[in-house]
Amino acid sequence: MVRTALLVISFSNAGLIASDLFFIYLKGFLFDTAVAVFFCMPYSLYLLVLPQKFNSSTANRWITYIGFFIIHIIIMFSFFAEFTFWEEFESRFNFIAVDYLIYTYEVVNNINQSYPMPLLVSAMILLTCGIMFLFYKLNFFQQSFTAVTILIKRLAITLLIWVAGILFIVFLSNSFAENSLNRYRNELSKAGIFSFFSAYKNNELDYYSFYETKEEIKIFNILRNELRENGVEFSSSGNSIRRYIRQDNYPVQKPNIILIVIESFSADFMEHFGNSEGLTPYLDSLSEQSLFFTNLFATGTRTVRGMEALTLCVPPTPGSSIVRRPNNYNLFNIGTILKEQGYHSTFIYGGNGYFDNMNAFFGNNGFDMIDRGKSIDSDKFTGKRNTIPDSEVYFENAWGICDEDLYSAAIRDADTKHASDVPFFQFIMTTSNHRPYTFPAGKIDIPSGSGRAGAVKYTDFAIGKFFNMIQQKEWFNNTVVVIVADHCASSAGKNEINVSKYHIPCIINNLKSEFSNRTIDKQCSQIDILPALFFLLGWQYESNLFGQNVLNDNFTPRAFVGTYQKLGYLQQDTLLIISPQYHTEACLLNAKKDEQTPIPMNDNLKEKAIAYYQTACYLFKNGKMKE
Repeated sequence: MVRTALLVISFSNAGLIASDLFFIYLKGFLFDTAVAVFFCMPYSLYLLVLPQKFNSSTANRWITYIGFFIIHIIIMFSFFAEFTFWEEFESRFNFIAVDYLIYTYEVVNNINQSYPMPLLVSAMILLTCGIMFLFYKLNFFQQSFTAVTILIKRLAITLLIWVAGILFIVFLSNSFAENSLNRYRNELSKAGIFSFFSAYKNNELDYYSFYETKEEIKIFNILRNELRENGVEFSSSGNSIRRYIRQDNYPVQKPNIILIVIESFSADFMEHFGNSEGLTPYLDSLSEQSLFFTNLFATGTRTVRGMEALTLCVPPTPGSSIVRRPNNYNLFNIGTILKEQGYHSTFIYGGNGYFDNMNAFFGNNGFDMIDRGKSIDSDKFTGKRNTIPDSEVYFENAWGICDEDLYSAAIRDADTKHASDVPFFQFIMTTSNHRPYTFPAGKIDIPSGSGRAGAVKYTDFAIGKFFNMIQQKEWFNNTVVVIVADHCASSAGKNEINVSKYHIPCIINNLKSEFSNRTIDKQCSQIDILPALFFLLGWQYESNLFGQNVLNDNFTPRAFVGTYQKLGYLQQDTLLIISPQYHTEACLLNAKKDEQTPIPMNDNLKEKAIAYYQTACYLFKNGKMKE
């Protein structure tokens, strides 16, 4: 019914002929059958283990009625939601629909204001009750409750359903419907519920289907021109950004590198940016003795987005971070460059690295892992993995061990690496500045669990203690420490791009160069931090990264900020927002008032913005981000 209705609505755009109709309905039948089988799988298992003598019991009747009602409410919700979603995006459910579940509060309010929700909910309940009444009158329920089916027959039926379901899961994907050049035909073949879970699994929103694009040859030429800086030599002129970076500005150095990524740390927590609460005395003091980036922006609002930006040095792509997507192994990343320079790279996390696919991502991209979680099958990733033992943990909450314990684990690892006489790189991901904001008691003058302010001050305290400890180490004199945030605090749940919620600090301490004590106020992005450091260390290397050396005279100040759907390109006080439905808009920022005023489109900036985002999607989708 849904497929036919959508076909009628989009008939003129689909350009259909008779053979197209046949394949649309044939593929659609396969997707619909898969959804039906998925719904049957848990109930078939329930009927298998239900003893025959309880089949007619009151308990089984209630379980059946309630289960039937819930399943059909879901189906009815999908029925109505598909039409409203198609009206806005002319598509089956995709990652935008998944995104809507992430931003539940905003979306529920928006739907409530846009549609007659009481009427729609009432219609869903009435239709479901009507189906239940029809089944009741046709004695379908009674036939089930009075049936006598021997165990072996129930086992055979259950196996048949589960085998079919597993085959659908393994062999059927949305790509089966995507072989037509006409997007409408592809979307009509799909099934809404199947597409929703497919989008959730792949964590991606196809750029070419929903965003404004340009000819690829043109945008790669634009991008290469943007990435062209002193000492850069491109490998080819095709759809590639691979280039060799040469320089003789600084002598080659191979210090140990410790990258501390602070959870949810906004720039405005620091006194330097106007905070008067005294939450970060150590970091404020450290910033005055370091290379300090004061106009830096995170690429997103989630930890995995920050990890993506810092390791892959790539602008955010629609959907979830590449850290969580399939086929994200053996990518060209900072670990690739570090390995070529002779480094041993380790990802260190105080929680379970299984969360957000961290271990699998880092483990399959050149890093060893140290975390607090349970062991994972060795074939899941190629890196080595060690677990922080209970004996070395003094405080822990739901997210992981406290920052002090995490830094202690990092120091033990650094001692081991130093003994092997190999330069090391550590990617340390903290958790203490995350809700519920709990930390060891008595460390600071704010009680544990009392809110964000206490967590920020404890974060600062722990970093100060960490520096006091490592400054006593033999290896500290040859170690650079980079401190940066993964994203801002209170940035989750913002469906629109609010630039002030992307402003983060970055400190690079203990450099042996003229930049060891300098403030950089150029507008830049998370993706530029490590390329800038590599420049200061005098490295020459091949790059497939979008990040640039901020310190280069040819660097054009700009930043990338995005949500799961909207992609922002920021240049000085102009923000371009690329949105689904092929829409691009321009705004003028007023940082003091935190306002965005619509302005006429600048075509040159628009082409630059599209060039960055379209090429990022192209390279990942076509496997050209691989090493």
